[in-house]
This record gives sequence, C-alpha cells and structure tokens, in this order.
Amino acid sequence: MCGIVGLHLRNPELYPRLGELLTGMLCEMGNRGSDSAGVAVYGDPTWSPPGRGGVSMVDVSEDSQAVVAAVSGRLGHDVDVITVDDTYLLSADVNSAVLLDAVKAAYPRALIAGFGADMAVLKGVGHPRTLTSAWDLTRAQGWQGVGHTRMATESAVTPAGCHPYTVGPEQCMVHNGSFANHATIRRQLLSAGIDFDSENDTEVGARFIAKQLADGRDVESALKELCATFDGFYTLLVSNRDSFAVVRDAIACKPAVIAETADWVAVGSEYRALAGLPGVGKAAIWEPEPEVIYAWNR
Repeated sequence: MCGIVGLHLRNPELYPRLGELLTGMLCEMGNRGSDSAGVAVYGDPTWSPPGRGGVSMVDVSEDSQAVVAAVSGRLGHDVDVITVDDTYLLSADVNSAVLLDAVKAAYPRALIAGFGADMAVLKGVGHPRTLTSAWDLTRAQGWQGVGHTRMATESAVTPAGCHPYTVGPEQCMVHNGSFANHATIRRQLLSAGIDFDSENDTEVGARFIAKQLADGRDVESALKELCATFDGFYTLLVSNRDSFAVVRDAIACKPAVIAETADWVAVGSEYRALAGLPGVGKAAIWEPEPEVIYAWNR
C-alpha cells in the first residue's frame, strides 16, 4: 500500500491555496497508509523565508529558545526557529549546507527531516488527518508540495521511517512499493561513505538519487539509473525546489495517476486524490507508462 501525492502549481494565483489543496489530496490517501505521513512544502514564506538557508528537524526534546541558542552559538549567526507540532523549522542568512552543519554539531542525534532553500519538511507518526490538522497545513502557501501516507512494511513506524526522504539540498522523494535489492545497494552506499537514518528501503532509493545528482546527473538521468539498478515494484515521485518527476517500475505494478492543466500538474496513487483540484474536470488525465520518466519544471 502507501499513498503518494504531488502538486506542482503553474498559476501564481493558486499559491495561497497550496496547503489547502495538498491537505485534501493527502487525506484522501489516508486509507492507503494510516500509520504515519509527511509533506514537503516549497515556497511558504513563513516556514521557509525567501533568501535564507533552511533545515527541518525532529526528535528534539529542548524548547525553541534552547535550540536557537545552541545552533546560533555553533553558527555564529542569528537563527530563527518556528515550531510546527514536533518539527523545528530553522532558518538563517547562510547557505543551507552551512546551517545543516551547525544543526548537526549542536544536535548530533536529532533527525534531519530536510534541508534547503524554500523548503519545509514535516513528518510524524499518526493518521494523515490528525497530522495535517496539527500542522495547520491548510494555511501553507507555495508553488509545490509532495506528500506520503505510509503503511509500514520494511521498517519501524517512527519519524525516521516516514517519507518524504529529503537527503539532498531541496531534494525530496516519496515512494509506493518496495525495493527487493535495497540491502545490497545500501551496503554499496555505506562503502562510499554515505550514512543512513533508518532501515527503510525508500531511504536507500533517496540516497542513491542524491548521490547521482551530486555526481552531476540531472533528475531524469538519475531516475534512469535507478530503474536500471533497483529491482522491485514502485512508483516514485522525486522533486527539488523547481522540478517534479515521476517514474514507475517496468511492470507498473503500483498505481499512479497524473493530471495536468494550464494551472497545475498533479500526481496521486489514485484519482480520488486529484478529484478536488480546481479545474480537474478539464484536465488531461493518464496513467504513467512503465519506466517512462515524466518531468516538469518551474
């Protein structure tokens, strides 16, 4: 099971409605995965202030004032923190990678949910309706959102096991399905010096994609390499701050639907996740073909 959703807005007039629309999409997928959920929101001016580096962090027991003091001390710059349920969204006038290093130095055991400019990542254990309410997700703004509802099969039900996996700057991956050879590829990535936060097979795919991108490949080439390397059944949605791409395995075993209008592009595990979008009645709607990479850019 598991449910994936993604919404890429082309019409700036819809940016104020991103959270509202994404909430409806995610909650429709609740019965595909009710043990945990997560979202990546691109472009919310409160959660990820423009022009600033950002880090999303969970599993921290200290209050926000203590976090500000600890990270600012390591960074040597002022840091702002917004608390959204159990997630701390940190921002500062530095590159996101620099901020990330300071956060890791201050809180080496904390879970980094995501990092990068213009991106906030929220994840937690519980039903999507409960989590989206706690996040007040309907009020979020932006140009792109990606979400996931999880029914755990490969690893524990913890925040570290939740999607999205955002292991590179502004990068995000959600996954429905399973990778049969993830243990072998995990060992190869560990040998290359790449660390992991969970036992989840999806994290192996996300780390693989991030390495491909870091080595200079574009998203489409990275996804082609993933299709050639990983065995299993899957639908993947990969995004960064300006793009959004979808691919299914060679058998197309896991469901997926794409809808496109002049105002937006949307992806869901089932059509009902898209049924409430404005203008969906006039959208072009199709199922992605096996191992065909569909990509859109801002």
